[in-house]
Amino acid sequence: MTSFESITLEVANPTAAETFYAIFGLAPYVNVRPSDEPTTGFRGFALSLVASQPGNVDALIAAALDAGATTLKPATKSFWGYGGVIQTPDGTICKVASSKKKDSAPAAPKFDQITLLLGVADVKASKRFYVDRGLAVAKSFGGKYAEFDTPSSTVTLALYPRRALAKDTGVDQEGTGSHRLVLVGGNEPITDPDGFAWEPTPARSRP
Repeated sequence: MTSFESITLEVANPTAAETFYAIFGLAPYVNVRPSDEPTTGFRGFALSLVASQPGNVDALIAAALDAGATTLKPATKSFWGYGGVIQTPDGTICKVASSKKKDSAPAAPKFDQITLLLGVADVKASKRFYVDRGLAVAKSFGGKYAEFDTPSSTVTLALYPRRALAKDTGVDQEGTGSHRLVLVGGNEPITDPDGFAWEPTPARSRP
């Protein structure tokens, strides 16, 4: 494995999921496929959407709620900015936030960056696992956070302590069964220390 290309969400109803993500603006960033693998509680990951201003956060959350999402944390101001958390109809958790506290332009349902946050038991150990398999670290803050350089993907890949990610998104950290998430990249299937599965990049898409 030397690259991270894309993510696939495993869902019960792919048609409904594709419709939702198109409305929410995530269709270019996530793939979906059917799955009936059992899963309960926290699935161990979240998508983090960073917007340029609070109005965009509100517009994105409103679009998601109108399309069938539910609120986990209402959007509010905090010392770091403004943001909230929603859960999509297929169960994926999405954090939507901005570092700004005031708008400087008309609001629009747009974001500037999307990150896949993997909730892991040990950030340092998981970081070593991925570095040993060819991923380069872009940012690292000890055992609190690690982010990889992923030029082949429109989605940034990062590691976050599972307990902290659950608390940050407003859910209990307990969960069982499938993550309902597949990461795509590299030349062979692997499973990381926290059970996140990787599938190889399709041959036709490799350089």
